[in-house]
Amino acid sequence: MRRSRSAKIIATLGPASSSPDVMEKLFYAGADVFRFNFSHGSHDEHKARYDALRAIEKQAGRPIGVLLDLQGPKLRVGVFENDQVTVGAGDRFRFDLDPAPGSRDRVQLPHPEIFAALTPGALLLLDDGRLRMQVLSCTPDQAVCQVTAGGVLSNRKGVNVPSVVLPVSPVTEKDRRDLAFGLGLGVDFVALSFVQRPEDIIEARKLIGDHPVQIVSKLEKPQAIEHLQQIIDLSDAIMVARGDLGVEVPPEDVPGLQKRIISSCRLAGKPVIVATQMLDSMVSNPSPTRAEASDVATAIYDGADAVMLSAESAAGDYPVQAVEMMDRILIRVEGDPIYEHLRDAARPAPEANDPDAISAAARQVTHTIGAKAIVSYTTSGSTARRASRERPETAVLGLTPINRTARQLCLVWGLHPVLTRDATNFAEMVTIAGEAARREGFAEPGDAVVITAGIPFGSSGRTNILRIIRITG
Repeated sequence: MRRSRSAKIIATLGPASSSPDVMEKLFYAGADVFRFNFSHGSHDEHKARYDALRAIEKQAGRPIGVLLDLQGPKLRVGVFENDQVTVGAGDRFRFDLDPAPGSRDRVQLPHPEIFAALTPGALLLLDDGRLRMQVLSCTPDQAVCQVTAGGVLSNRKGVNVPSVVLPVSPVTEKDRRDLAFGLGLGVDFVALSFVQRPEDIIEARKLIGDHPVQIVSKLEKPQAIEHLQQIIDLSDAIMVARGDLGVEVPPEDVPGLQKRIISSCRLAGKPVIVATQMLDSMVSNPSPTRAEASDVATAIYDGADAVMLSAESAAGDYPVQAVEMMDRILIRVEGDPIYEHLRDAARPAPEANDPDAISAAARQVTHTIGAKAIVSYTTSGSTARRASRERPETAVLGLTPINRTARQLCLVWGLHPVLTRDATNFAEMVTIAGEAARREGFAEPGDAVVITAGIPFGSSGRTNILRIIRITG
């Protein structure tokens, strides 16, 4: 089965979408990758969902990507005597390490690493930024703050520290257990939460070892933007996680940062996902607001590879309708002449190497002769991703004999992954490519198809062959 669009859709699974029946409907509605949010749910629940997805994949005959999203270091306050307190602007409030229930004047903050990093003048944001406090004084075990924006503070609300690089690992002990479980399960991507520095990704790579899973770095801390290029270079993909990013930076800065991140990923040829609150009103309504539809469209106009549904598909009343709506928005955008103009204008110049030269030539040849598809024979996915970076007018069939590679290509713009038999020589590869283009519905007898590949076979990043073939009857 083939999609009628190039951009991809990620759907988060949760209470509203845990049954095999709903998962199947989400897939046929347009979900290409499924997100497993390990902030919620047990290992047994996630395994049941994973097994159900693999059964759907086998029945549909199309690869499905699975993304494990690690919780990361969630910073939260302790509990209060009466579950909550109300603080007003100008009040003084203390955070400390004392586990005793909090009062109107203080509460536990069980994170000594925060106190170690705080300085007077630092800003603390609580409950997704609804409350704001500025540090007046601090020691290794407490911080006295002044409330600048008051409200109700209740048990275990989250804390954000936007102006400080916290000396915490992005992979907690819980994350390590979840990561080991996910790798054993066979997930295709691991999303790393609260990335601050390039070293965070290096640490995760060491934990993953030689496992072929791909790392998706979630950009939700302003400190990550300071190291944007290094983080992109070290990651396999990037997620613009606008929820926490929108808490830690002014809301008016988020659109510009989103465009900057997408543009940088496009230049690097790395898949980029735009996430959080994309169709948020569809959690409780059967249709989105016009502003939300425009938000999704803007991400695609800007060049994003994928857009993601969170609560809409995980806990909403209309999970399937949310995927269907996102699918329709993407199709409409990609049919717009303005989108074609923007896509072509933003195409990065090829680098001075054989793979980029071949990929750029394949796009140009496809346009010139009206070829129906580009077929990239790939082992690691590198050849297919290079073809995607060119944003050709036609689909790119990513042919691979490796299940994991086919599933990882589900995240990449324009890629139609096909699991196929291995080729032992170039002539056999040409035959396989022609068969796949016809079988998958991309070409008919007499149509031209452009093939790219790397010789010798099995050598990652060695795209060095371009061939034009005609489909025979």
